[in-house]
Amino acid sequence: MPFEDELGEALRRTGDGFTADRTALVDAGERRGRRLVARRRAAVVGGSVLALAAIGTAGAYTGGLFGAGAGAGAGSGSGSGSGPANVAAPPALQTESPGQARERAAKERAGTGAVSAAQMVNVLKELLPAGQLTGTQARGTGDESGPMVSGVFDDGKGKGSVSLSLSRVDAKGAMAADMVKCPDRNLLEYDGCTSETLADGSKLLLFQGYEYADRRVDTKNWRATLVTPQGFLVDVQEHNAAAQKDKPITRPTPPLTLAQLRALAVSPLWHLALNDLPAAGPEKAPPPPASSVSAPDRLVELSQKYGVPVVDKGGEGEYGYVVLDEGKGRSLVQVNVQAHMGDAAFRATFTGPDTTTLPDGTLVKTEDKPGEKGGANVVWWSVDTLRPDGKRVVVSGFNTGKQTKPATRDKPALTQQQLREIALDPKWFG
Repeated sequence: MPFEDELGEALRRTGDGFTADRTALVDAGERRGRRLVARRRAAVVGGSVLALAAIGTAGAYTGGLFGAGAGAGAGSGSGSGSGPANVAAPPALQTESPGQARERAAKERAGTGAVSAAQMVNVLKELLPAGQLTGTQARGTGDESGPMVSGVFDDGKGKGSVSLSLSRVDAKGAMAADMVKCPDRNLLEYDGCTSETLADGSKLLLFQGYEYADRRVDTKNWRATLVTPQGFLVDVQEHNAAAQKDKPITRPTPPLTLAQLRALAVSPLWHLALNDLPAAGPEKAPPPPASSVSAPDRLVELSQKYGVPVVDKGGEGEYGYVVLDEGKGRSLVQVNVQAHMGDAAFRATFTGPDTTTLPDGTLVKTEDKPGEKGGANVVWWSVDTLRPDGKRVVVSGFNTGKQTKPATRDKPALTQQQLREIALDPKWFG
C-alpha cells in the first residue's frame, strides 16, 4: 500500500471514525488486519504520533555509535525521553485548516537534529550482519517526517530491502497496543507472528507476512515492532527483493533471520535518536461507537437463526465477521456499523435500480459482484442500509471463508434476503 494510502487510512481511523466508500467499508476487516502491521507513521491531528511503523526497544543507551557529536540536547542513560509532550492547540490555532494542523503537528514531532541522517546510516551498518549495504536513504531527528534509514542489503545470497523508522507514541494508547498485536488470520494472510512482553515491560511483535494481501506477487514482508514503556517506537521491516514493490524476488526469504531482525529493533543504539524526539502526548480519544451493541456478538446471534453452523468468528467494536459452514463449504459474512452518515452527499449515493426506500425512509442498496481480493470465482453479495437518522449497517456475504482464497461453494451460505434481514435488524442500535 502506498504511503499516501496508509496516511489516509490512519487519519480516517483516528479522525471522524467512519468512511463513506462502500468498498473501503466492506474491506474494513482486511484494513484492520493490515493496520496492525502497517508500514509507516502518520500524524493524528491534535493528538499523539500514530505509529504506522514499529517500535523501539528498551534498555539504557550504552554509548558508542552516535558519538559525542550528537549534541547536548539528546537524552541518555535511562531512555526516559526528553522534550515537551504534545499538548492541545491554543485557542488561536483552533480554527486552522486540517492541512495547517498536520503541518503544525509534524513540526512539533521533530527533534533538535542531534542525530543526523549520516549517523542513522552508520548505526544501521554497524548493527547489520556481514554483507554489503547499498542505496541508503535516511533522515535525521530534525526532519519533520521523522528519523528513518533504509537500504539494500546483500549477504551474498541475494539482495533484500531493509528499513527502520523511529518515533514516539503514547505507550498506554490503543494504537501502541494494536501495533504489537498479531492480526486475525481470517483478515490477513501471513506465515507467522509472535507477540511477547520483554523483561522491562516492552512489547515486541515479530511478523512474517507478504507485501500484497492477495499474494499476486510473493514478495515477503518481515518486520519487528517494539513499543517500550517510555513510548519509543521502532519499526524494522525487510523484503526478499531489492525494494518493497516493483522489484523481482531475489531470494526465498528476506536477508535477516528473525533473531537478527529482533536484535536490530531492540538495540539501545537507537535510543539517542529516540530521546531527541519529543515525547508523545496522550492518544486522542476514539469517537463514540455507533452502537452500544458489539458487532461481532450481534452478528453471531443474528446469523445463527438461519441454522448454518458458525465455525469461526472475530472482529471488534463496530466490525465483526463469522464463517459459516453447513458441510457445503465455508462462507464469510461480515458486518460494519456506522453512525452520523446522514449528509446529503452520502445519501445521494443510494440511487439506481438496486436501491429501494422503505416506508420509514430507510435506504437499502444491494450489490452482487465478483470478489476483489484475488480469490478465484469468489462471489460478493452486500446489503447497505442507511436509516433516516444517519445510522448505517452494511452486511456482506462471500462464497469463501477468506476473500483471498478460492471459492469453496457456488453461492454464499446466506441468501441476499437473509443478509438484508440481518442488516435491517433493529437490535444493531437497541
